[in-house]
Amino acid sequence: MASAISANKAELLAIANSVASEKMIDKAIVIEAMEEAIQKSARNRYGAENDIRAKLDPMTGDLRLWRVVEVVEEVEDYFKQVDLKAAQKLQDDASIGDFIVDPLPPVDLGRIDAQSAKQVIFQKVRDAERERQYEEFKDRAGEVITGVIKSVEFGHVIVNLGRAEGVIRRDQQIPREAARVGERVRALISKVERNNRGPQIFLTRAHPDFMRKLFAQEVPEIYDGIIEIRAAARDPGSRAKIGVISHDSSIDPVGACVGMKGSRVQAVVQELQGEKIDIIPWSDDTATFVVNALQPATVARVVLDEEEGRIEVVVPDDQLSLAIGRRGQNVRLASQLTGHQIDIMTEEEASTRRQQEFAERSKMFEEELDVDETLSQLLVAEGFTDLEEVAYVELEELATIEGFDEELGEELQNRAKEALERQEATHREERKALGVEDDLADLPHLTEQMLVTLGKGGIKTLDDLADLATDELIQKKREAPRRRQNPADALAGGPPMRRPSVREQDKGGVLGEYGLTEEQGNEIIMAARAHWFDDEEAAPADAGAAEAQGDPQGQSQEAADADSTQ
Repeated sequence: MASAISANKAELLAIANSVASEKMIDKAIVIEAMEEAIQKSARNRYGAENDIRAKLDPMTGDLRLWRVVEVVEEVEDYFKQVDLKAAQKLQDDASIGDFIVDPLPPVDLGRIDAQSAKQVIFQKVRDAERERQYEEFKDRAGEVITGVIKSVEFGHVIVNLGRAEGVIRRDQQIPREAARVGERVRALISKVERNNRGPQIFLTRAHPDFMRKLFAQEVPEIYDGIIEIRAAARDPGSRAKIGVISHDSSIDPVGACVGMKGSRVQAVVQELQGEKIDIIPWSDDTATFVVNALQPATVARVVLDEEEGRIEVVVPDDQLSLAIGRRGQNVRLASQLTGHQIDIMTEEEASTRRQQEFAERSKMFEEELDVDETLSQLLVAEGFTDLEEVAYVELEELATIEGFDEELGEELQNRAKEALERQEATHREERKALGVEDDLADLPHLTEQMLVTLGKGGIKTLDDLADLATDELIQKKREAPRRRQNPADALAGGPPMRRPSVREQDKGGVLGEYGLTEEQGNEIIMAARAHWFDDEEAAPADAGAAEAQGDPQGQSQEAADADSTQ
């Protein structure tokens, strides 16, 4: 019998060691799972109402089984309580209120109990294994890892990472890349999520950061921090651009990334299935960086619009198709790389546009200020674009224009202010005709023209405006870059150029065209909501006054209630 018991002990410890080693989890977790399984089986044998504990010694394999009971004066629950006399037989110093241990003989596990215990152990071990996998990978997002393709399911690639599995979703794969079961594959860990079925490890081969990490592996200067990749943009499987800068003036960042006879960049290109990579020197000057980003095209002029976040790039007529690239690829990648929307036009288009803007502004000044064509053109040539600039600029600035003096400058400013007042009066009449309440005119930062825009948008009361979020009021409308037709595509019968669809545009706020700041938008919204708080404060005060003075209506209501009760 003793030999049989020792054999059982040895078997339990052998199982614990084997499972812990195979699943790469702590042996203590396996021992705990066995104890839980034995407890469950013992409750099935002795009764589920008993508080039964089991303890398996991890060194010797000794198994102890006991029942915890409470010492009471009068027993009500025979499964969990014992009287003082019986308790002192188990423990000499037992007293009322103590919890004592009642040893139980080892149970013989039947077939059903053994199966149940096995399920408990498997579930516990499986949970521990999932937790171990999550803990191992949760902090490894952004790391390049190598695995073996296990299967391809509905276009998603399942990768065996050794101790866990990862998935490369269809949209994170390089287009037209064949995934074959059993092949080794490198990918970037994009994120790790906890899930009921275990950790979900998402991998990517299409993200720009994957290309960054590959360069760090191939270029020691990047790994050491001497060269930095400041920006990266990819059209996976086709073309990519990276902006690099060197923190050591003696090292050329572009040459270091290319390597001897292109060996370094070619290693990255091969891993990315032949993706062509443009390596561009980074510059803190936006205009210079945009010129570099549009390589190999030659740029004639760059015009920045910082408020709108747009950049107009003028190129020679013969460089237009090169700057745009096939199906807009070059300008799209340059836009992603610089973080600005880039509009490309030829010198002829730019000249036509400038002439049109010059003519429109000259005509506006000529009509509004009642001056001749020469004078209006002088104002536009000096950089004045609207009446506000003329009305409120320093008088000395107007007087310094060739052919102007202080008297003429003062007269122009007075006429500009009168023109602004006429426009304001016209907008006020239009606003009233739309039914926009006068209360809105008292709000900060709102002009009559803005109120007209609000009225056309169906916002005519304080409550209408107060219901808006700040973004709904001031967010600027942004269009996707206009897609031009590549001349080569035109000859081949490719798709014509088109304006962006509604889905490619941000709707923008009601007053998005006026350039209000977020702070101004918040002030407008809060001012529109102020009457809500006034109403809340007034309601309790009115109720208190009615109670103090004796509200006749309230008394009549109370009398009516009393009559109905009687």
